[in-house]
Amino acid sequence: MLRPELELHRQIEVLYSDHHGWLQGWLRRKLGNAFDAADLAHDTYLRILARGRAPEPDESRQHLAQIANGLVVDLFRRRHIESAYADAIAAQPEAAAPTPEMRALIVEALMEIDAILASLPNKVREAFLLCKLEGMAYADIAARLDVSVSSVEKYIARALLACCAAQFA
Repeated sequence: MLRPELELHRQIEVLYSDHHGWLQGWLRRKLGNAFDAADLAHDTYLRILARGRAPEPDESRQHLAQIANGLVVDLFRRRHIESAYADAIAAQPEAAAPTPEMRALIVEALMEIDAILASLPNKVREAFLLCKLEGMAYADIAARLDVSVSSVEKYIARALLACCAAQFA
């Protein structure tokens, strides 16, 4: 290993030994179970390793909590999507149910779509969803959002560009 990599690993070892117990306890209280807490604590340190930079010692807990909190939000968002998808599947005939592998792929795709939509400004997201999910005409969307039809056209184009960019990223 190169010297900077050794230094990073040493810093993360210290970070882990000093704060892992605290982080796991903090997550356990937040999540209500030790299993998810252990997983997210592990993922928190993996994120720090992937970034290639350990936080300053006086900012360690704040930094760990910020990363872990984002992972908690992601976990709840994923569970919400999985639950909604399971409800949709339950409404289908059993013969049409996808395999567990296909379900996992679909949930991953839904997570990606959710992330794309979450990154869009509110009116852009709302216009896109009204158009694509509700089948509303641009004029109706414009009236609902209190904007011009031209704005709705731009919103839909922006949302479509975001979807295309994600596909080729």
